[in-house]
Amino acid sequence: MKKLLSTMILCLCAISISAQALKQQGASAEQIVPEGWEHEEALGDLNKDGVKDLVVLAKPNFKENMQTRDDGYEYNFNPYILAIYFGQAEGDFQQWKQYEDLFEPDSEWTTNDVDVEITERGTLNISTNFFASAGSWGTNQTKYTYRYQNGDFYRIGKESSDMMRNTGEMTTVSENYLTWKRQTIKDNAFEDVVKMETWSKLTKQPLEKLGEKGLE
Repeated sequence: MKKLLSTMILCLCAISISAQALKQQGASAEQIVPEGWEHEEALGDLNKDGVKDLVVLAKPNFKENMQTRDDGYEYNFNPYILAIYFGQAEGDFQQWKQYEDLFEPDSEWTTNDVDVEITERGTLNISTNFFASAGSWGTNQTKYTYRYQNGDFYRIGKESSDMMRNTGEMTTVSENYLTWKRQTIKDNAFEDVVKMETWSKLTKQPLEKLGEKGLE
């Protein structure tokens, strides 16, 4: 009897966990993402087969990563999940891969907003926007560009902008991993100043696959 009860409890736990996971297949993001999860989506042809693909960016609402302030505001410290779905001829989307360790979770004093986009050329842009409400005057916006080739997504570009909120000083660094060149621009968000622009060469190296490292 005890063994039967233990088996039933394990089965119920498995069903509960399964119900709170991104589905492997669906006709839309709404069918794929569990109810109550924050999410956004991007549509476009990533693998150049003439069929639209789907990228889902979702933030779970697992209670162990939620925190409520004294005034009732609820923090969601669950990290984002990114999932890529390739479109099927019959109209559904089939999950190709899911990434759970790309992004640092928010904290009480820092937020890292994330956006996804599929461009007309079929490249995937993942943008992060870091903001600290205490402990730092700096903000950072970074866009990572990936292209599907040779059976995986490889980073072909990165653009990062840092700004000091107290002085307005800005530095934007753009790196192209196809030409292996870096552009650096320094200016000021508060002043009409002449931009300082410099170019440099990057050392060629193997392109980095999506998921090999976390995104800052």
